[in-house]
Amino acid sequence: MEKYEQLLISLRRVIRAIDIHSRQLNKQSGLTGPQLMVMQSIEQLETPLAKEVAKEVALSPATVTTIIDRLESRELVVRTRSETDKRKVILSLSEAGKALLSSSPKPLQEHFITRYQNLEQWEQSQLLSSVERIAAMMDANELDAAPVLLVGQIQADEAL
Repeated sequence: MEKYEQLLISLRRVIRAIDIHSRQLNKQSGLTGPQLMVMQSIEQLETPLAKEVAKEVALSPATVTTIIDRLESRELVVRTRSETDKRKVILSLSEAGKALLSSSPKPLQEHFITRYQNLEQWEQSQLLSSVERIAAMMDANELDAAPVLLVGQIQADEAL
């Protein structure tokens, strides 16, 4: 087998692992990976605005707004107009959102991050460089991407 075939097989395995975990997350909690990350960010930040959440999760403000719309329609997130500046809308989790977040499985990237951080610094750098090179070879450098491991869910969120 050619090395490029082995590489493509490895990439496909990574994609499949991410897809399987994304499906399990959705089945167990009803949330997508980005929805979970947005909810975690809202919980961690003090009275965040949508643009602050977008920055925290490294997604475009438009994508985050769409995700927040969906979470609000499910009564998991609450939007409240600021008392001091009526132009600002503050985000918080509803009681149902807090309960769902506390019972949701951990994102796949948390397991990955733990293992990655246990590597030697030189190996972390080597992996980062290699994966960045792969992204460049696939013309994927400019794609909107958050530090969350999932497949296809961001586009699905944008469409709804």
